[in-house]
Amino acid sequence: MAKTCFHGVFVSIAVTSLLLLQAEAPSPPPPAVYIFGDSTLDVGTNNFIPECAARADFYFNGIDFPYSKPTGRFSNGLNTADQIVRLLGLKKSPPPFLYLVNVPSNFQKNILQGANFASGGSGILRDTGKAKRVIPLEEQIQQFSTIRSNITNMTGSEEATDKILSKAFILISIGSNDMFEYLLDLSKPMSLAEFNATLISTYEYHIKTLYELGARTFGILTVPPIGCTPFARAVFTGNNSCSEPAQAMAVQFYFDVASSLEQFSSTVQDMKYSVGNTFLMTSVLTGDKLAFGLKNIAAACCGNGTYGCNQTASFCSTVTSICFGTSFIRHKGLRSWLP
Repeated sequence: MAKTCFHGVFVSIAVTSLLLLQAEAPSPPPPAVYIFGDSTLDVGTNNFIPECAARADFYFNGIDFPYSKPTGRFSNGLNTADQIVRLLGLKKSPPPFLYLVNVPSNFQKNILQGANFASGGSGILRDTGKAKRVIPLEEQIQQFSTIRSNITNMTGSEEATDKILSKAFILISIGSNDMFEYLLDLSKPMSLAEFNATLISTYEYHIKTLYELGARTFGILTVPPIGCTPFARAVFTGNNSCSEPAQAMAVQFYFDVASSLEQFSSTVQDMKYSVGNTFLMTSVLTGDKLAFGLKNIAAACCGNGTYGCNQTASFCSTVTSICFGTSFIRHKGLRSWLP
């Protein structure tokens, strides 16, 4: 059976991005990692939102975890957050913030090691994913503010908190869902140029807010070739070809983010950052798929372009050569899926 890019692209994005980010990351390993974003980094946040419709706490998700246990990751196993944290020299990625809140006796101790705020289906814009009851980036940052307040309660001073958080590593991967929702909205309340400007200005605002809260070292993953996901191929083109409008949005986003970060970092003295161009990384892999052991760069390993991954979905038996785990997500070790 043909292998899929399910795990391949996702893992390659993770590993390559991690290597790039590592160049800017603190050495030795950072004392804490705080993670923001969407399903590419979600390690179970949405499990703790009862009304959330974007979930991965069921089979086939987690099929490659011990006992094939779904963890809330939109993946067959480890996801990008796990891979990057390991490359930073840490044993495992931090648990969801909402999980830590449910363990109050160890909350203050645990938050010093990091937390994961990423919520599958969320976006940079406040209303992205609203219908699915996910946690947008704005609210994720509010949760981080709660962590800062708790650290200050422990240290007794804002200066001590600043020193602690300045050593932490901030990982962010988000933006795909904003673009998908814009493309799917037939009413188009704003032009593409207006949308792109709104998206990047909002993202810049969020980065500045994190900086004001004490974040100093950032690893930013931009948007991969979303126009070539099984979902985009099925919904936007109908002929299994890539959606060029979606591709163009992803490319533009990388340049906008890189420019925005360069400009903002020039106004402060103590900010470090690295931007992972996941569009280019993925394109290199899919452009020479056989060299990377991939045969199928269009289909999903679990489900298809319009039918999500769940226990009733079709599932490929050989995943190491498939690029996509699900309709949106590339997978771990070659099995990881986008929500």
